[in-house]
Amino acid sequence: MAKTSQGAGRAAPLAGAVAVLALLTACGSGDDTAGGPRTVSGTATTASASPSPSPSGTGTTAGTATPSARPSDSATPASPETTDAPVVSGSRCHTSELSASVGRNNPGAGQENFPIVLTNRSGRTCTVRGYPGAAFLDASGKQLGPDPQRSSGPPVTVRLAPGRSAWAGLSFANPEVSGAHAASPASLLVTPPDERDPLKVTWKGGEVPVSGNESAVKLIPFSPGTGS
Repeated sequence: MAKTSQGAGRAAPLAGAVAVLALLTACGSGDDTAGGPRTVSGTATTASASPSPSPSGTGTTAGTATPSARPSDSATPASPETTDAPVVSGSRCHTSELSASVGRNNPGAGQENFPIVLTNRSGRTCTVRGYPGAAFLDASGKQLGPDPQRSSGPPVTVRLAPGRSAWAGLSFANPEVSGAHAASPASLLVTPPDERDPLKVTWKGGEVPVSGNESAVKLIPFSPGTGS
């Protein structure tokens, strides 16, 4: 019994020392050392789960594909002569840099279809976008018929290197077929997009509708080339 009591006496101070040491370790110096490993572990897990940019710019992580990594039609390169972007300030073709002409008629189903062609005669690359202004004139310079109507086709920006052309379609119903009142213009006045100064082109396309039913003249926006 004496040995048992003596061993118990030695164990009590040892247990007390362990308790004090544990208390000092939990309190630390105010830097939350005891909770540190859990915080670091959680942060590391979050970082490894977050997507990071890949060298190819697809926004994927290792072994994981995101929707942006799938092929899309937008990856197809656009024509170097056209773009859907708006005209950049200072790049527009000005009237003084252009010449105008009317291409060959391409008739069909009672419809007359002429390309209005603008050609860059300057020494710089410039752009045209949208619709031209157009008006038929008689020999005295008086306008014949109403202003043409614009079609609903989407406009694109056409880049014109020196010597290159863009065309916009001008169409109307043949007056002999439609029964509209007709006249024979002397010229066609063409105003480039976003410009005020027009270009005058001799009209050689015959009669055009100027009033009555089916007298509307329609325009489609510019595309690269001459339309022929």
